[in-house]
Amino acid sequence: MTTTRVKTGARNVPELAHGYRPARTLPLRVELVRQIKRRRTLVMGAVLALLPLVLVAAFAIGGEPGGGGDGGQRVNLMDTATASAANFAATSLFVSAGFLLVIPVALFFGDTIASEANWSSLRYLLAAPVPRARLLWSKLAVAFGLSLAAMLLLPLVALGVGTVAYGWGPLDIPTGGALPAGTAVQRLLAVVAFIFVSQLVTAGLAFWLSTKTDNPLGAVGGAVFLTIVGNVLDAVTALGDWRDFLPAHWQFAWADAIQTQPEWGGMIQGASVSVAYAVVLFALAFRGFARKDVVS
Repeated sequence: MTTTRVKTGARNVPELAHGYRPARTLPLRVELVRQIKRRRTLVMGAVLALLPLVLVAAFAIGGEPGGGGDGGQRVNLMDTATASAANFAATSLFVSAGFLLVIPVALFFGDTIASEANWSSLRYLLAAPVPRARLLWSKLAVAFGLSLAAMLLLPLVALGVGTVAYGWGPLDIPTGGALPAGTAVQRLLAVVAFIFVSQLVTAGLAFWLSTKTDNPLGAVGGAVFLTIVGNVLDAVTALGDWRDFLPAHWQFAWADAIQTQPEWGGMIQGASVSVAYAVVLFALAFRGFARKDVVS
């Protein structure tokens, strides 16, 4: 960027080059297309899209779930997986929310800044010049978009595959009753929204670590590791009420939303905890990167 200097009193003040607009640097469209074309994005999308097919094959080989229990009694979502497309989509979310859906979030957020530093392109982006805050916001917006797309891809594919394999119908509730198909889809959208919000802690961890290291694998792996630690701590019942402050404690609160009379209290508490942690972590990322000496 070329600048001129305008004399004002006793100081020379730099003037931005004509036509330069910081807010127009690194357009979101350019960054989004660039990230979508990357191999890790395509592989992650393929894995999520294939999971419902794997589940259908597993049920076809092993038989319908819930049939060999106590008189065929159904006690959880897995036991109703083959009842309808809605049940199959809910089951797909159930088996993937605890770990599989953590991976794309950690990947898309942890690979933001660290990958640029690893490629030695970060300093050139900043010299382009792209303001640091603009760079972070652009990367963050694209990571949010890709993560949300990953969250939606799984249930959408599961609904399509489930419709072909098991038919379109109401969502059978294991504890009794059923939800009409239209209502079930609405509830599943609420479930996806909650899962996305509950993963904001992992997103914040990955993004913060991405601004601290030049190794993308370290940022992604660190976020996944700390998420697993949270799950382990939640399993320690001796912690008592302290577990209420762990995001992992609320990760399956969405099961209350797919009841005939939904309960939203657990989801609201879980979302509040996740958002609180995420705000702190994202703020730390912006603050630290603004002062970081970028040499990569």
